[in-house]
Formats: sequence, C-alpha cells, structure tokens
Amino acid sequence: MRSRYRLGRPKLNRCVKIKPKARYFKPKSIPMSTLEEVELTQEELEALRLKNIEGNNQVDCAKKMKTSQSTFQRILSSAYKKISQALVLGKAIKIIDK
Repeated sequence: MRSRYRLGRPKLNRCVKIKPKARYFKPKSIPMSTLEEVELTQEELEALRLKNIEGNNQVDCAKKMKTSQSTFQRILSSAYKKISQALVLGKAIKIIDK
C-alpha cells in the first residue's frame, strides 16, 4: 500500500528578494480564457534576475539564494524552459508564490 506522505528531503526555503510587479504575462490580442499557462515560481524569477539582470555568475547567484550551485543551475534551467515554452508555443506566464 502506498503512503500518502511525501518521501525524501523537505524543500528548503531559498532567499528570494524579488516582489513581482505583475503576476501574468500573455501574448497580445489572445483572450486569457483560450491560453494555456506556464507557472513560473518566484524562486525561478529570482534566479533569472540574479543571473541575467544583475549579471552575476552562478556561484555568486547560488550564494545569494542560499543554495548550492547545482541547485541554482536546476532552478535556472527550469525557468529558461518555461519561458521558452511560453514564447515559442504562445502560452501565458503566471508567476506563483511557491
């Protein structure tokens, strides 16, 4: 019988300083009701900000987010994939608190 409890390590809280000014981004002239959504976490948004806007290297970004460099890389890769899907496939981006 399968347990309903999550196995493995609990997720750690990362240092996220960004407060997004908008929660949704969508293609122009397409009603929101017809769009699929890609959910981008604030953690992923913070990784994008640190790497691409502030121009830090991954080691410094990881230190600022209080995580390992390999975990930072996974967060950043996930963010890039979601943004790419939204741009290429015409999906809306929803920023969530997670």
